[in-house]
Amino acid sequence: MNLVILAPIGAVVALLFALITGKGVMKKSEGSEKIKKIAGAIRRGANAYLKRQYKGVAIFFAVVCVILIFMAVAGFISPFVPVAFLTGGFFSGLSGFIGMKIATYANSRTVNAATNSLNAALRVAFSSGTVMGMVVVGLGLLDLSIWYYILNAVYAGLPEAERIAEITSAMLTFGMGASSMALFARVGGGIFTKAADVGADLVGKVEAGIPEDDPRNPAVIADNVGDNVGDVAGMGADLYESYVGSIISTAALAVAAGLGVQGVSLPMAMAAIGIIASIIGTFFVRSKESASQKELLFALRKGVYISAVIIAVVSFFLVRYVLGPEHIGVYFAILSGLVAGIIIGYYTEYMTSDSYKPTKKLADSTETGPATTIISGLALGMKSTAVPVIVVVASVLISYFAASAGAPADSTFNMGLYGVGISAVGMLSTLGITLATDAYGPVADNAGGLAEMTGQPPEVRERTDALDSLGNTTAATGKGFAIGSAALTALALIAAFTDEVAKIPGAGTIDLSIMNPPLLMGLMVGVMLPFLFSSMTMNAVGKAAQSIVMEVRRQFKTIKGLMTGEAEPDYESCVDLCTRGAQKQMLPPAIVAVVAPILVGVILGPSGVVGMLAGATGCGFMLAVMMSNSGGAWDNAKKYIESGAHGGKGSEEHKAAVVGDTVGDPFKDTSGPSINILIKLLSMVSVVFAAFIVNFHIL
Repeated sequence: MNLVILAPIGAVVALLFALITGKGVMKKSEGSEKIKKIAGAIRRGANAYLKRQYKGVAIFFAVVCVILIFMAVAGFISPFVPVAFLTGGFFSGLSGFIGMKIATYANSRTVNAATNSLNAALRVAFSSGTVMGMVVVGLGLLDLSIWYYILNAVYAGLPEAERIAEITSAMLTFGMGASSMALFARVGGGIFTKAADVGADLVGKVEAGIPEDDPRNPAVIADNVGDNVGDVAGMGADLYESYVGSIISTAALAVAAGLGVQGVSLPMAMAAIGIIASIIGTFFVRSKESASQKELLFALRKGVYISAVIIAVVSFFLVRYVLGPEHIGVYFAILSGLVAGIIIGYYTEYMTSDSYKPTKKLADSTETGPATTIISGLALGMKSTAVPVIVVVASVLISYFAASAGAPADSTFNMGLYGVGISAVGMLSTLGITLATDAYGPVADNAGGLAEMTGQPPEVRERTDALDSLGNTTAATGKGFAIGSAALTALALIAAFTDEVAKIPGAGTIDLSIMNPPLLMGLMVGVMLPFLFSSMTMNAVGKAAQSIVMEVRRQFKTIKGLMTGEAEPDYESCVDLCTRGAQKQMLPPAIVAVVAPILVGVILGPSGVVGMLAGATGCGFMLAVMMSNSGGAWDNAKKYIESGAHGGKGSEEHKAAVVGDTVGDPFKDTSGPSINILIKLLSMVSVVFAAFIVNFHIL
């Protein structure tokens, strides 16, 4: 039996569950008219931003599509690639858009639920995240399924081995569309949200001394809009791309490993089983009233752990049935990826949650001012790279040797690479619920803002603050999970690139010796790219934030009665400034990501591209972890002080923590999470342009 059929079935189940869960959220009451009014403003701002972003992205996609059509006419790529590029981008953008829509409807309902109990508020926010998670995995598998069956029909006349090779080669390229959309969503949304956040904090909290989310702050609506367009729409598009990228790269490696249609069906069937396991896990997310941060974290983690156990058990029988007992080592590759994802998530939680020593020590450093706060935060982030790197290295080694054990001598290497790819699928198999715990965070953050702006009773603020602080930690663990999965996916894509090159007539053998000058030069360029990319995105946030700072200062000075609450600020002007700044600044980093592999390939050839991909993957993985964890720890150190430690709100320690958090904002929400898309987009572009590089390189 060809178990590929499980993919469309799983996609339908995920989308139906998302629909049912979304309807359940929408049935909840939004509360008072004041809550509805402010929630409506956030909703309109998010819709306006995405509408403008998609118009700009459409131009980019049109230009690239025309280039791909010319390449298809010239015979460098399959004629299906331009269409696959567009569908990949469309579904990636759609998943983020749907997630953003439900999040902007759930924030007000979470606040209203918090008037009843902490668990009620947790369930509403988590249900919103569940919609995001299920839409991402559902649309991802739907896109894969549609293309598989279309291509299977087109190449029906070919022998099975040739047919599967043609199918996987064509499917591999639509990941470029998903990667491109994810990069725009992450970078653009990240610039928007952090420009608003930095502007609101610097002028509101530091200069004016007013609380976070104070309705007198003109940037407060833009800040809440940014949570949705950056941390929901951006994250959804990002993990959609990781999800489909891991599946299609593993399917492509199955051909080289000689596993045929069985090897292709395994990752798709794994994804379908992961959807069912994630749905089961969502029913176990519950919390008691007055739960501590550790108890709230466990409430969310319980669902993830139960899903992981289900997958660990079922995948054993799945591998044995699909590949046979002689390839049972592939099961241990899946298990290694699954366990690696859980370890990275837990370790990120340990490094960034204020329930543990690292973030508490970072809060202690605020006693001597902002400088020591920044130094300590950077040191924490750098230190935090060690465990994730060791875990990923161990997972790759286990996956490679477990999958290749017992394989014939001529297929040992390719079976090992297939093991690395399937371990990435294992890590992402719980994505439906893992993303739910991540996308829950921005909803809780928005709920806290709404509670502050609408003057809710103290007990409601306590509940939303608890959920908000938890959301900071789950967002940090989600980013760690995304970065770890990106590293494994990128490794599989590098192998897929070498396989694509090997299929091209006249390509010859790629010299992978470290002393090969093109490869060594490519390696150095690859190591540089994440730094260049991060510089561009950080600078973009800085420029956009400057305009917000000036606008907020202007309104504080010129609008009479604003500081006394007698007049309302002009929220729309800040939303518009953030939107225009994000649209203007997001294009240059995206161009670098698309153009770099083509230039390196034309100058240094295929071996130079392999070096560049390896350098960018290694460097990007560590830089992304460092930036994400530094930013998450700074944020939670601030929250820890606001809860009463070190003098609480308004103290000198609090002001130092706010400065650290301001530096960390673009670290954790713009540059850091964008790097994992960068390393995968570099690989995807390299695969698509492989034939062009082989035929036109200089060295």
